Amino acid sequence: MHQRVLEKRPSGATMEDLFRIAGKRKAEIINGEVVIFLATGHLPGRAADNIFMSLRDFERRSGIGVAMGDNRAFQCRLPNRGSFSPDAAYYTGPIPNEMGWYPEPPTFAVEVRSENDYGPSAEQEMAAKRADYFAAGTRVVWDVDLLGEEVVRKFSADEPESPVVFRRGEIADAEPAVPGWTMPVDELFS
Repeated sequence: MHQRVLEKRPSGATMEDLFRIAGKRKAEIINGEVVIFLATGHLPGRAADNIFMSLRDFERRSGIGVAMGDNRAFQCRLPNRGSFSPDAAYYTGPIPNEMGWYPEPPTFAVEVRSENDYGPSAEQEMAAKRADYFAAGTRVVWDVDLLGEEVVRKFSADEPESPVVFRRGEIADAEPAVPGWTMPVDELFS
């Protein structure tokens, strides 16, 4: 979640500002600002890639939805947030033109913790971001903690304060956001 603000507009940043300012860097619109996120390390990046590949396989088999890797822009219209860029996601909304951003938040979003995503301040930021996801319409958010024993915490819009926990050796799911998809937790580490 380490980040830096690139530009703040008095009237609030737009999606056009996001693409103009951020370029190819991972960024979101938060509190009217274009916020750039620092690059991630090896293990968090690999875990996010493995989740994306598993979701992509599911997409091909099911023919439903679209699996997304890191650095995709999903628009939302909340008072304090204009976009999301999860580490991996599954999307079932309208498909934009070839070069556009996604006009709605993903159905399922994955946030993989990097080395600086620990401690009280980080926990507050992640809880606030999950609340934003749910307010915008996302159904399930995974909080992936590769250093902890509770590796995947699955938060759902129906019970945002009561996560389901998946550990090594278990099979994680994203029900009801991605019906029928599962992933062994151990695959996050391969």
